[in-house]
Amino acid sequence: MYEQFKARAEGVSAEVYRFETKTVALDFIVGFLQREGCADEPHAYALWADSPFLDGVDRQPLSAVAGLKFVITRELAADARFGISQMGWALADTGSLVQDSSAIEQRLVSSLSTIHIALVPTSGLLADMPTLLTRLHPKDSAYIAMITGASRTADIERVLTIGVHGPERLIIVFCDELN
Repeated sequence: MYEQFKARAEGVSAEVYRFETKTVALDFIVGFLQREGCADEPHAYALWADSPFLDGVDRQPLSAVAGLKFVITRELAADARFGISQMGWALADTGSLVQDSSAIEQRLVSSLSTIHIALVPTSGLLADMPTLLTRLHPKDSAYIAMITGASRTADIERVLTIGVHGPERLIIVFCDELN
């Protein structure tokens, strides 16, 4: 199922990675932020929304990453280059991510940043929407978000434009150890 998801997601310009442990996934994220120029200035910093991925993670070494912040406000999110959030599920048949985004911080970092890094537990990889609906009922969630690839539109003169209504890049990080 992972290969099917990866093919579908990459077909809509997402970048997909898979790691066995949280430690290796965290090393990838830190390295990615540093390579991409994360810095403590507007349009260069990263916001990381609280999530189960961070449970048990020592945040002290993360404080050495210039520009990485864990406090999220609307103002900060509007000027963030990177937004990091955890998704609940991934749908193999469409390459889509699904998140119960009841927490406003989840929505802010996944929709206002230029680059969205989405963390996904590999156990959350499902075949399709009907399978998801056996695990999640819309009445039980205040806000369900579905993300398929980077933001794109072709409304204006049928010219494809990336990043108009959301992130220009979507980086998907599967972690086998994450539940």
